[in-house]
Amino acid sequence: MDYKETLNLPVTEFPMKANLAQREPEILKKWDDTRLYGKIEEKGKERPLYILHDGPPYANGHIHIGHALNKILKDVILKSKRMEGLSAPYVPGWDCHGLPIELQVEKNLGSKKHEMSKLAMRRECRTYAEKFIAIQRDEFKRLGVLGDWDNPYLTMNYEYEGLTAAELAKFAHNGGLYRGKKPVHWCSSCVTALAEAEVEYADHTSPSIYVKFLLQDDISAAVPALAGKRVSLVIWTTTPWTIPANLAIAIHPDFTYAALEVNGEVLIVADGLKDAFLAANKLDGKVLATFAAPVLERKRCRHPFYDRDSVVLLGEHVTLEAGTGCVHTAPGHGQEDYELALKEGLEIYNPVDNHGKYIGNLEFFGGQFVFAANPAVIEKLAEVGALVGQANISHSYPHCWRCKKPIIFRATEQWFISMEANDLRKNALEAINSVQWIPRWGKERIYGMIENRPDWCISRQRTWGVPITAFSCTACGEYLADGTIMDFVAEQFKQHSADIWFDWDAPRLMPEGTTCPKCGATEFQKEMDILDVWFDSGVSHAAVLEPNAKLASPADMYLEGSDQHRGWFHSSLLESVGTRGVAPYKNVLTHGFVVDGAGRKMSKSVGNVVAPEEVIKKFGGEILRLWVAAQDYRDDIRISQEILTRLSEAYRRIRNTCRYILGNIHDFDPAKDAVEYGQMPELDRWALHQLELLKEKVLTCYGEYEFHVLYHAMNGFCTVEMSAFYLDILKDRVYTSRKDSVERRSAQTVMYRILDTLVRLMAPVLSFTADEVWGYMPGAREESVHLAEFPPLNPEWKDEQLVERWERIMKVRTEVSKALEQARVAKTIGHSLDAAVTIAADSELLGFLNGYARELPAIFIVSSVMLTDTLASDCYAAEGIAGMKVRVTAAPGEKCERCWCYSEELGTDSEHATICPKCLAAVK
Repeated sequence: MDYKETLNLPVTEFPMKANLAQREPEILKKWDDTRLYGKIEEKGKERPLYILHDGPPYANGHIHIGHALNKILKDVILKSKRMEGLSAPYVPGWDCHGLPIELQVEKNLGSKKHEMSKLAMRRECRTYAEKFIAIQRDEFKRLGVLGDWDNPYLTMNYEYEGLTAAELAKFAHNGGLYRGKKPVHWCSSCVTALAEAEVEYADHTSPSIYVKFLLQDDISAAVPALAGKRVSLVIWTTTPWTIPANLAIAIHPDFTYAALEVNGEVLIVADGLKDAFLAANKLDGKVLATFAAPVLERKRCRHPFYDRDSVVLLGEHVTLEAGTGCVHTAPGHGQEDYELALKEGLEIYNPVDNHGKYIGNLEFFGGQFVFAANPAVIEKLAEVGALVGQANISHSYPHCWRCKKPIIFRATEQWFISMEANDLRKNALEAINSVQWIPRWGKERIYGMIENRPDWCISRQRTWGVPITAFSCTACGEYLADGTIMDFVAEQFKQHSADIWFDWDAPRLMPEGTTCPKCGATEFQKEMDILDVWFDSGVSHAAVLEPNAKLASPADMYLEGSDQHRGWFHSSLLESVGTRGVAPYKNVLTHGFVVDGAGRKMSKSVGNVVAPEEVIKKFGGEILRLWVAAQDYRDDIRISQEILTRLSEAYRRIRNTCRYILGNIHDFDPAKDAVEYGQMPELDRWALHQLELLKEKVLTCYGEYEFHVLYHAMNGFCTVEMSAFYLDILKDRVYTSRKDSVERRSAQTVMYRILDTLVRLMAPVLSFTADEVWGYMPGAREESVHLAEFPPLNPEWKDEQLVERWERIMKVRTEVSKALEQARVAKTIGHSLDAAVTIAADSELLGFLNGYARELPAIFIVSSVMLTDTLASDCYAAEGIAGMKVRVTAAPGEKCERCWCYSEELGTDSEHATICPKCLAAVK
């Protein structure tokens, strides 16, 4: 008789190899064909809402690895919330307006761009954005992200554009919107103002100069030592090109200043910086006097090469960190300079045009590009004897986020949202305190940014965006930014798109009968600046969450990279607080940036960029998802071939655990064959205890967004508790017991519960594999795991005393395994089933082990186990259990044909002479 036929060997159609790159598209097609996301929405109709609002990626290229990280994190959270029993819709969005798309379209058009109207250019930009929305949609779906991909929100949709204009109108209504001349970040290459979020900082080498400003007024009455002497204040700057715009010198009201005699003249610097100043310029100087700053207040210096004064002013912003304590002040080229000039009534003077060149009639430098003019300015200072010293300095300097070129501060007429009107700053800071920030340092970061930021410059000198819907009177020049008129325009945008601003004339865009509030005229010009794209995306809470009956505002979660503290988190907060008085989110989760395996920033020039498409081709989207879960996203996240290979191995262990269990429950019907907890052997109850611990830990991890802890818990459970212990020991019982025996059905019951729990717990992360396994599982269940819920907690499965006993058994098993390995090396045995084990120990341990005498051979995976109180010294002495010894010998008897264990009782049944009594009971 062939006893193999009577064995309960694993049977499964579930494939051993994942072949993820090939299998995942088939699963995605099934999700589409069965309208899985629609069914998820339908199931969640009556459930409490959980809203994770999608920060819109920019529609101008293929997705990168940072996009993959972000979208997968969102998907993991949303799937986990649905499995918690919530309705968690996902409406993806795209940011469609702005400079990057416009510049790329201009590049593609070449010289043709000069022949195109603004309206035609906008249509080209819309087409370009549509192209990449379609591309990115497919790339995001390939990651296994479930959402309403057929109905995304787009910032260029007509309705969205109209709602954006309507939100701007709210600031006009409440007095927060104004037009003014202020210094702003200005990109001369892109020819537009930039928001704080559009500025990047990078190392830059600048000329550093010390310059004398000759004092015109006599201060000898207060400082007698200076009577009859030539006296100059010395400034230090790293922007020589701003010297032509100098109107003042700032000194700190509380600092002491020193008058230094150097080469026959007097140079004034802060007393706390005099030594550093002399050393930097290799000068010897004698202190003639020290005096308080107010001595110099409102005194006049002479501009080094122009026929005008430079007044000395007191300013709290002056520091002793570097320089001279006398700060060159050009009100048109710096925020602090501007604020001081406003306070003191100085002109906001800016001699630089939109392209970063000095205006044509500027003496000495007219028409020169400002950075290129640095040497000419320095040369002029040297020529007139005002240059004290110069050097080059490498420092962090602002650059344009798009063209990567250095930018300038430049005072221009722009539109602003005031941070002080309606207490916007104060209210925004209070709103920050009402939000949970994950990680917690995010709160301090955005708080500092809001606390110190200038007014929000919302105007851009470009074409592709939502226009600032203001007008100017052609008769008197008065600007009309009237909330009611802006509301009227917003309604037109909703119907016809914002393109009409560039197509219709002003009267058609305005309510009939509109007149200038200043002079009563009726003819107007349209403002041609567009809105900052951060305003576009910042109103998404109003344009997406509020109008959609499936959604709600404020959102439960905003989730983006750490750069969005100065980007989307920032603009959304200001817009929402400024119009509604509350933050648009309850929780904000921040992740780090993706870097290479060595921790370096990814760069095409370095050649260390990892593209999602390449990872998916080689490893599959599932490994990318596992990579996201396995990292602590709060820090920068590393990725490399080595990391992905290691994760692939971890994935294989999880998959093989599922496959092994599927094979062993192929004939199990949970409705008919399940064994009650009280009838189960201890080992099975131990496994359920471990399963309950895993459940508790993983569900807590989902709730606290600790996905890397979750990954390690599941990987450890499959590798240690299951593969290396429980499933290993179980083989004999599952394979050789009678098919319908309580022992086998108990094991199958536990394995079924383990698999059912594992698949549910892993579904938010390993979405493809979980759904694939789900389809092979026995019993009635939802058509997809993504329509199921997390397993309920079963605290009754926990038994601490039982676990203590089995921890002791496991320690003994570890020592027996070491002894078996020694015997294998000595060729005493081959397979562990070839072994007979004798254990000697103290009476207490022997008494404990005697209680498990029948199970010990299966636990140790040997043919027989004998317990004794003494053994000779020529055996293995346990390292971890005092007094325990283990002897391994070849098992006596013959090998059972069915279970491969050795027995001295083969042949006792003539009909089944080649199998042991245990197997005989199973086959009879």
